[in-house]
Amino acid sequence: MHDHESLRRLRAHAQALAGTAREASAEAVVRRVFAIQAQDATAADLGIRVRGWDITAQAIRTAYEDERSIVRNWYMRGTLHTIPSDDARWVLRLLSPRILAATSRRYQQLGLNDDLRQRADHLIRRDLAAHGPLTRAELTEHLTTLGIPPDGQAPFHLIRHAALTGILCHGPQRAGEATYVLLDDWLPTTGRFRWEGDDALAELARRYIAAHAHAALEDFAAWSGLPVTWARRAWRMLAESGAITEYGALTMLAGRVEEPTGTPDTPDVRMLPAYDNYLVGYRTREASVPPLHQASVWPGGGIIRSTVIADGPAVATWTRGSGSRSIQVDVFEPVPPQIEQGIDMEEEAVVRFLQPTA
Repeated sequence: MHDHESLRRLRAHAQALAGTAREASAEAVVRRVFAIQAQDATAADLGIRVRGWDITAQAIRTAYEDERSIVRNWYMRGTLHTIPSDDARWVLRLLSPRILAATSRRYQQLGLNDDLRQRADHLIRRDLAAHGPLTRAELTEHLTTLGIPPDGQAPFHLIRHAALTGILCHGPQRAGEATYVLLDDWLPTTGRFRWEGDDALAELARRYIAAHAHAALEDFAAWSGLPVTWARRAWRMLAESGAITEYGALTMLAGRVEEPTGTPDTPDVRMLPAYDNYLVGYRTREASVPPLHQASVWPGGGIIRSTVIADGPAVATWTRGSGSRSIQVDVFEPVPPQIEQGIDMEEEAVVRFLQPTA
């Protein structure tokens, strides 16, 4: 069994966050880690930046909008993620039935019965085909023709319902605002029949292990939002096929060479955005943030702050200043000069990324 220090480095390396591990493009980053937390579009872009070699915000937009190699939509746990486009359909088919079932009570509270949701799906499909891409405000205006009040949560849940039923996904940004497009128009042929049923479950678990090892099946359940019983089934299928190797209670892909766990000569310092995979991709927190400082990262109210990590463990939190031209870093305790230098370099890189003309 690994101690927390070595486990942090192994997991950070799997996430392209340590040991100088980086990828050359936005698509390569997303393929490596499979899913980037994307509730906040800028945070998602920063999550791609921190795992790549000099990836610009424009290069990320190109991957989303011109290459369409990555796509943003509701996936794991019913939250927004960016995943490889050719995985969009099979992942949605695997996860969406449980997400829709879990949302049924909220639909009832909002007065969105089956008939109204089906009518909304039809309207959204028709209007996106005729007028898309459309922003949330524009789709909301169309939904008012069904008697849906424009304020409150009903429009959001109907748009999300259309996404979970495979009608729409996020499309190009318009003046910095997200728009929605028809999934079949935006990604007409990608990944339609790649995996089904238990094969899809096992593949999702394999992707998770590749990007998060060493990890436990309970970590996969927490990350995916699937029941632990499903996770056990996925682990069993992977074990029977020889795809995974067990290390005590943790798992890695079979044949994967472990990274050296010795202390590197130069610390690899990275500035992670809020809600980064490295912080939310596991059931427990000890292997990413030392227990003494967890309250600084998780202050309550569902907030997960942006952090600075050095070879795996978090050493600070950070915030953007006015206009994204300055960065405020709050270290948990004094750090060596080499880490200070790494923080300074990362601050400059984040400012350049957010303000290319700065």
